[in-house]
Amino acid sequence: MKTDPAHLPVAIIGAGPVGLAAAAHLIERGEQPLVLESGPSIGHSVRKWGHVRMFSPWHYNIDSASRRLLEAFGWDEPCGERLPTGRELVGEYLEPLASIKTVADSLRLSHRVIFVTRDGIDKVRSHNRAAHPFVLRTVDSAGHIVTHRAKAVIDASGTWDSPNPMGADGLPVPGEELCSSRIDYGIPDMTGPREADFAGADVLVVGSGHSSFNAVLNLLHLKEKQPDTMITWAMRKTKLGNVFGGGTADALPERGELGQKVREAVDCGAVKLLNPMTIEELTQNDSNSSISVHAKVAGDSVILSVDRVVVATGFRPDLSFSREIRLRLDSALECAGKLGPLIDPNEHSCGSVPPHGAAELAHPEPGYYIVGMKSYGRAPTFLLATGYQQVRSVVAEIAGDHEAAAKVHLDLPETGVCHLSEEGKSVSPCCGDQSKDAESSPVPDGGTSTFCCG
Repeated sequence: MKTDPAHLPVAIIGAGPVGLAAAAHLIERGEQPLVLESGPSIGHSVRKWGHVRMFSPWHYNIDSASRRLLEAFGWDEPCGERLPTGRELVGEYLEPLASIKTVADSLRLSHRVIFVTRDGIDKVRSHNRAAHPFVLRTVDSAGHIVTHRAKAVIDASGTWDSPNPMGADGLPVPGEELCSSRIDYGIPDMTGPREADFAGADVLVVGSGHSSFNAVLNLLHLKEKQPDTMITWAMRKTKLGNVFGGGTADALPERGELGQKVREAVDCGAVKLLNPMTIEELTQNDSNSSISVHAKVAGDSVILSVDRVVVATGFRPDLSFSREIRLRLDSALECAGKLGPLIDPNEHSCGSVPPHGAAELAHPEPGYYIVGMKSYGRAPTFLLATGYQQVRSVVAEIAGDHEAAAKVHLDLPETGVCHLSEEGKSVSPCCGDQSKDAESSPVPDGGTSTFCCG
């Protein structure tokens, strides 16, 4: 007997901040969420950067529907002006949210999604696709294949586990896999259990975004305790332009201060900056105790000998499990086609992205949406508040409230630089309040932005 999709849950892939916010909005609208999380706990990816302090205070980092749901169960909201770490975001917000029965009942932990398709048809068949429920296959912790059916799918799986490789051409450099035991991606916790791996070591940081800032600052803290820790920072950029951010002009002081601290460290010589630097090959020495980095710096060939490499070159979406889904992707960013021009990092900073919702996130596959960090594809300018607004709009669309779905409002803080050319000249207006609709949403999302994941 054919299943009526209308009576099925809405599948959410990922139990991070945006995925759980989607669940809260669905519950508020009387819909049934089914949250499939690959890790053994909610916020699995956030825990991996749990040591990192966020740019914005607590009151900007909480989704509106999640707040209402938590308050109904007597939750005490954390101090609004305090800047949480990722670990605190999980412990003081996501875990209480996930413990509420309606949310907890929707969770399926250790369920890694391996395929999404339509029941009984592949992506080639065009006729009446929406009448066929979505089928999601997962692998559980015991290795068993489990099949789930849903009337819609919200992919909030993020990109943290899909880091970009080291190569300037988007590919791993020769030797990158061979040297993997001495390479970390993203923002490793250098002051935690792995401190011994970095303290007193010669470390190369690759990248020019906020992840690299955090990595450099963590190494500087180690250098205070272990002065022989050596820090080299490699950037591909020819000119620094807006690399260090907007400083005191940034509407989020923590974000501005981050860039200022790194600039001061470079200026005083505590960090050796090499730019433009392109890495061409990695080789291990005979004793496997260090890596030789073969590179071009300002056109000259150099070989650096380092103990460890931290690759902070951004992330990319894993689209492998959606191969049987009809997606229309931006050819450069691998995000939804309509969203690409709005978030292009060649034109936009974190604060100058215009508001967007279900209409811009839609794909040719009806009822399939990619939200959160993954919705931005390879663009590094995602902000958490943007993800909350995305799921508010998407859930409204799924619930049939098209008017609410179309009303998207964002109030994003200026970076102090917005988008600059490499010469440091502004090429786009600064951002401030970005409104698609002058009216506030019927279910307004309070707050602005948070951790910029680039």
